[in-house]
Order: sequence, then C-alpha cells, then structure tokens
Amino acid sequence: MSSHHIVREKQEPALLVLGLNTFPAEMLGQLLEWNPTVITTKETAQQLIDFGIKIDWMITDNPHSPVQSDVKFMPVGNDTPGEAALKYLVTHNYPAVNVICDDLQLKDYLFFADKINLVIFHNDQKIYPVHSGFSKWKPAGDKIEILTHQHEVSYSGLESLGNHQFSTIHDGFFSLRFEEPAFLFIAEKV
Repeated sequence: MSSHHIVREKQEPALLVLGLNTFPAEMLGQLLEWNPTVITTKETAQQLIDFGIKIDWMITDNPHSPVQSDVKFMPVGNDTPGEAALKYLVTHNYPAVNVICDDLQLKDYLFFADKINLVIFHNDQKIYPVHSGFSKWKPAGDKIEILTHQHEVSYSGLESLGNHQFSTIHDGFFSLRFEEPAFLFIAEKV
C-alpha cells in the first residue's frame, strides 16, 4: 500500500538562505525535502542554482539579475535582507521559517521571534527562541548554549559549564524558566 502526501503551500517552513559557506550540503537537502518556499539573496543565489535548487524569491533592489526565469524579486529597501524576507513571511502568514546564515546578528531576529516559528542554522548550531517554561528531551551530555542576555534563569536537567553553556545531565527532559526577557535564543549542535 502506498501513501501519498499532499503538501500545501506554507505547510512546511519557508527556507531563507542568507549564506551557505558554513552549511553542510546534506543538511540543505533535508531542509528542502518537502519543497519549501526558497528565498535568498543575490549573493547566494548562484550557489543554490549550482546545486540545482529552484529559487522562489530573491531579495534585491536590482530585479534585473540573471537567474532562473520564474524567480520573483523582493526589495530590500531600508531593511537588511533577512528583515525584508521575514517581514514578507510574517505579512503573508507563513507559520515557520528555517534560516541559513554565515553571519549571525541575533538583533536582526528579535522583532520576529514571537511572530513566526524561527529556526536559524549558523555554523554547526541550530538556534531558536524559547519562552519561559520551555522543555525538550535530549540525550545525556548534549550541549546547550544560551545566546541572549538573561536575568536569573533557573534550569533543570542541565549542569552549567560556565560562559552560558550547559550540558544535559541524563537522558530526558531539560527545562528553562526565566522572568525577563520574554524569550531567550538558545543554540544546540546540529
């Protein structure tokens, strides 16, 4: 018996590719598995084309770039390319986005952290915002890093390694609780 999956537009996270220089090709294949909306910059477009990946949107103020014929153009304006793309995705009710970047500036994502399910892949890290009360199952010895400044975070299932880095104590759930800010960005190895 075979099963057929119908993937509706916006059902899977969009893929925003801001840089590919530190991202493994096999991980890219996993993120493209369900044919997401692919948005990229003019600078990164050629790398995607060389991999045989169809681009849906290019973020550029120069819409006369030689790329695939059916690419739509998204103006940057006064925003960073990432901000322009995230504004588009939020405005058009995308529920989630995976972002691949070479240069990470978390401040560019702060405004969007509570508006769209956001996962950022940078170097060998998977970064995402969490609210107080967040918990996740991890195997013993996995490393977690808190990337944003926090006041009085309490945690369970973790031991501090110093410098905002933690390790899971045993197989099972770890949890984070904090008062401010409304969310924290945490990172784990991919």
